[in-house]
Amino acid sequence: MPVIPFADWKPDLSPYKAQSSQLIQNVFPRLDGYGPVASVSQYSQALPGPCRGYFYARNADQSVTVFAATASKLYKLNNTDFSWTDVSKGAGSYTAVGNGEQWQFAQFNNFVIAVQINTVPQVFDLTSSSAFADLGGSPPQARYVAVVNRFVVLSGLGTSTPYRVQWSGLNAVTTWTSGVNSSDFQDLPDGGVVRAIGGGETGLITQDASLRRMIYAPGAPYVFQIDRVAQDKGIFAPLSLVRAGDRLFFCGNDGFYMILPGGYPVPIGKERFDRTFFADVDAGQLHLVIGASDPRATRVYWTYKSQAGSAGLFDKILVYDYGIERAALIVQSGEYLATLARPGLTLEGLDAISPSIDALTFSLDDVATSALAQLSIVDSTLKLGFFGGPIAGGPALEATLDTAEQTLDRRMRVKGFRPMTDAPSCYGSIGARENLQSSVRYSTEQPVNSKGLCPANVSTRLARGRVRIPAGTAWTFASGVEPTMAQEGVR
Repeated sequence: MPVIPFADWKPDLSPYKAQSSQLIQNVFPRLDGYGPVASVSQYSQALPGPCRGYFYARNADQSVTVFAATASKLYKLNNTDFSWTDVSKGAGSYTAVGNGEQWQFAQFNNFVIAVQINTVPQVFDLTSSSAFADLGGSPPQARYVAVVNRFVVLSGLGTSTPYRVQWSGLNAVTTWTSGVNSSDFQDLPDGGVVRAIGGGETGLITQDASLRRMIYAPGAPYVFQIDRVAQDKGIFAPLSLVRAGDRLFFCGNDGFYMILPGGYPVPIGKERFDRTFFADVDAGQLHLVIGASDPRATRVYWTYKSQAGSAGLFDKILVYDYGIERAALIVQSGEYLATLARPGLTLEGLDAISPSIDALTFSLDDVATSALAQLSIVDSTLKLGFFGGPIAGGPALEATLDTAEQTLDRRMRVKGFRPMTDAPSCYGSIGARENLQSSVRYSTEQPVNSKGLCPANVSTRLARGRVRIPAGTAWTFASGVEPTMAQEGVR
């Protein structure tokens, strides 16, 4: 019998005679199947409290500075011993961010700006600051910050101006007086509360029931031309908004979308995983629906807390590869997910770690003043680490893959299958049921034997194959199974 591929993960669809799979877990999509996901490789010491956001900034000398937030403190990562230094304003504490909120960060030239609704926007000058300070010019308190063209843009401004978007002066982060150096604001007449803004050369304003594009218009009587992109289509989880290259992705009120430059929202989860997500997500913990992109691949991620998950932690990650239009689900808990460049070490930093090069516990090839950004995570132990990729991550997570459900239109006997994977250790089982009204039951899994076969002996009308690759196994691909089965009652 021909190979049955591990098809696209589309749990929204019926499994019967489908060209899709109900279960594709802890793998990355590939055009020829799926590949492994590396576990978290912890990098920093633990934060003093639960993480409520983190961010990396690039310095003029190409080195990297990492900042993180707890509910009431801001910290900077020590690039020598990877501990966290309190850089809160005046070494004090801020009014704690609310249970459904997070800190947000943005970099404008040498300034890092941090915002949350309960305090004045904070700024850290990478060239001179030892701690954050109030951002000058009396900007409004805000939930979200973005850089659009050459302006700092604030949104989520609180109950007095919930429909407003406000921006700084042109190339002037401390100018916030309307009419001065192009600083201004706009109150939007409809579409609901203004949420997060997607930055870039142009901005995307997200609201409860509208999407608008803001385009810098030099020489015009207005600063930004603000055009409606979509009517009655808003954002469901504000922190799901993520930029990947020239594209924006977000979770809308009715599913996941992608927007190309100058374009309109294109559904990417419809009849794939939208219904499954909305049935599973804890709608009371939307601050844990966090979007991130992988600079090393054409992949975007959305963490979320499922209804069965632990409070304060996401426990699942949707991954979508927009280059090949395939998705998968990763089971991983944590507090925050973002892109991060590995901080470099100076020679002085190396000396602080060890007086002898021979005594170093890592290769000098890993030491650089700057590195490509990678996907990272603050896990449930409060430690920052790299995640997912084979270069920076740890051993592979346990992977589970199901084929689509098969039938010969009468009873059949499945004697096993040959898994199409280079995993040296894997297990197979058969999911069987008699009719569409029955639940699927899986046979006892069997390891792949010396002949490359996972044996079974299952009599059924409907069957699907399952392959499990244990955690820590070194492998690169899994494309499907080659089953051994025949109709029963036929000689």
